Amino acid sequence: MREDTGPARATALRPDGLHDLRGRPVPAALRYGPTDLVVVSGLPGAGKSTLMARCAQAPLIDSQHVRESYQDRLPPWLPYSVFRPLVRSTHYLRLMAELRASGPLVIHDCGTVPLVRSWVRRTARRQQRHVHLLFLDADAQAARGGQHARGRSVSTREFARHRAVAQRSLDRLLAASAPPPGWASAVLLDRAGARTLREIVFRAPPGRALPVPREPRGSQDTGRARLVRGA
Repeated sequence: MREDTGPARATALRPDGLHDLRGRPVPAALRYGPTDLVVVSGLPGAGKSTLMARCAQAPLIDSQHVRESYQDRLPPWLPYSVFRPLVRSTHYLRLMAELRASGPLVIHDCGTVPLVRSWVRRTARRQQRHVHLLFLDADAQAARGGQHARGRSVSTREFARHRAVAQRSLDRLLAASAPPPGWASAVLLDRAGARTLREIVFRAPPGRALPVPREPRGSQDTGRARLVRGA
């Protein structure tokens, strides 16, 4: 990976605890364990799919990919609401298959279906794998603009629901100063920081095994980023 020459920017961060990087220098890479799961969350249009496709060096689970696959094969006049159940069922089947594979995984999840996150977390714990949250905090207007730019807009009512869920998630993270119980880390990025990030990589830290988080989880690191240079 190319070294960054900026004095205020570290080469990489191995997240552990809560790291609020909004408005702060963002490392060139986020590094996770070789079998870790990363859940990417935030408003529709925040840039989750773009970030995953550009940075993640692991299989991606993104319902938008499933939707586009069906749209390529179905008549263009068919509204999405008609085949939405098919998209969702296919998406969850793919997620199940990838979880069984036990390798690293990056999952697009807006958080509007809490049971999905609970299921992913429980499954990962049974497999003794870590789950991490990567939250993209985007202004609602900017996120709405991002949707329209990609032709992926949801209804005003649906967007309002996503916005409420995202705000609750952000408020809880900041109030607790820690990841949710059972999660190994949480990283908060704004849109500018997401554009700065270069890589999301999965490899074991040199000479160290990371513990599996327990539930309920106690106090967490409150954001003192452990910066890894050349690890």
